[in-house]
Amino acid sequence: MGDLVPKKRLERNSSAFTLSDMEIFIFPELFYPLVLANIMSPVIWNWRDDQWFSGIEKKSFTYKVNRIKQFIIQNYVFNLDLSTWGLTTKTREIERFRDFFDMELLRQSNALFGYEGDKYYFDIDIRKHFGLDKYTTDVIPYWKTETVEAMTAFRFRENFSTGAGECVSLSALYAAAMFIIGRIPLEKIFLIATPLHSQNFIIEKEGIITNNRRIVTKNMWYNGTSLSEKARRAMENEKVTIVSHISGYIHTIYEEATINRDAYAHFSSKLREFLSTGLTDLIFINFLRFKSKYKALFQFMCDCSGKKRYITLEKMFEYEHTSKYNVAMETRAQLVNEIEGDEFHLSPILGKMMLNDIESIFHEGKVISLDEFREEFRKFSGEISDNLVGEMFQDLHDFIFTDPKLPDINKGYLKSPSPVITTEHSRENIIEAITELADKSESALLAMYVYRQMDIIDWIPFIKAAIERNPVCFTDLNGKSQTEVYEILQELTDESIYDGKRLALPDEVWNFRRGDGIEKALLLADFIIMKHPEASLVIDIVNESVTLKYDNEEYSFISSKSFKKSVTISGTSYSVADLP
Repeated sequence: MGDLVPKKRLERNSSAFTLSDMEIFIFPELFYPLVLANIMSPVIWNWRDDQWFSGIEKKSFTYKVNRIKQFIIQNYVFNLDLSTWGLTTKTREIERFRDFFDMELLRQSNALFGYEGDKYYFDIDIRKHFGLDKYTTDVIPYWKTETVEAMTAFRFRENFSTGAGECVSLSALYAAAMFIIGRIPLEKIFLIATPLHSQNFIIEKEGIITNNRRIVTKNMWYNGTSLSEKARRAMENEKVTIVSHISGYIHTIYEEATINRDAYAHFSSKLREFLSTGLTDLIFINFLRFKSKYKALFQFMCDCSGKKRYITLEKMFEYEHTSKYNVAMETRAQLVNEIEGDEFHLSPILGKMMLNDIESIFHEGKVISLDEFREEFRKFSGEISDNLVGEMFQDLHDFIFTDPKLPDINKGYLKSPSPVITTEHSRENIIEAITELADKSESALLAMYVYRQMDIIDWIPFIKAAIERNPVCFTDLNGKSQTEVYEILQELTDESIYDGKRLALPDEVWNFRRGDGIEKALLLADFIIMKHPEASLVIDIVNESVTLKYDNEEYSFISSKSFKKSVTISGTSYSVADLP
């Protein structure tokens, strides 16, 4: 057991750089440090100087949220391409974690290891859905969560004109942007991970959910559109595996949690309020938009120039797609005016209920119970089968009430100090607060690792991540000699995507075709070790001069990072020494 703790700590600290979905699942303490790393980054703070956000601090919460959303939509796309960060295997990853994690629990809870969610995900082929069907079942992707620097650097990639990132990256980006640009306290921002998705819940007014690049208000959650359908999917069909917060995390599997218990209880209560609503005529119309198979049960009677005309509800919903009006009562008359005359029937349509009768149950928009609605509904259902009506009411119940499958609140709660950060703090204040707390707080220390502040943190975990979990550069360069690779690296832009004393990983250098000399040397080292697993090499860094020594050859690079280090790599054994 004595050897296990350092091994687990090394694996965790190393995972802070690659942040794959499976690594965050096993080490949930890494989740919020990514938000803190993005908050320490200059990138989002620079957004404050953009004209798009001029005067935003004086605006309403709704204005701020929509402005941030539009900026993110314009500047970042969703990306889950398998080639971005490469592939690994279940066998390899199980070997990494088996000493300190129950692999059977991993298979039951993580999509990459066999979990397929509940009713929705059993209906699709998971591997085909993610583009893995062309590989053996042992192959899984490195879905690495990108820092804001890596997300922004996608604009340097071929076929990208903006930044990009996967769902966890977008969650962390939104959380940091809401704090820096929206001035929303971190205490109100919660990150929610399910086996196949990541979202945020922000406790302000009725609450909002961020979903990839979009935001979803409570009204939007119940509007029945395709956007809300996608947003609802994870919450309706999957267990929540992790809830992460500035105070800590709670994990569905682990018996101990670090999140503040009261904060988690408050979050749970507010989320459940968000996920339930009263039944009104508008909500019922939205439900019919959401569950299209029930549209066929209804027709609508309208007065057209003093004559009664009838139209199927399906046809009315069709016209929504090309109109600024919709079927809801407030704009229904305008929508009807846009419908072609030959779409209407002169007589009631056989076998369909009259929507007018059903809406009369609500008495001018009042909220009624589902049981009361069911009782009144049956008076108008006519020949509609009881089974179909029963099925509709079950779906209607599920539409207006979602019970999120959250981690059980009954855990052992560990107290750990977390950084005290307010919306009044400057970036410099925040960096100072996190740095000073790093020797007392796990989240602060891990934030420094995710942030890659290399003059403060241990280099060994970074070297381990660089050599062991960066397959893309080798895959693309496989077949070339190290001399050819060296020549290619010399042609890449001499610029790191990270400012100051922070370093990119080899695959980031390769994907974005730029890097500091230290980063390029590590990419070449990665290539050599992948090609010759037992090889030994040394990288000496003395201010601007970086030299990789291997097999009686020397490869020189130039750095602007001002380090004095000697890195020795022998297969999977690593050492780093300070140079005078």
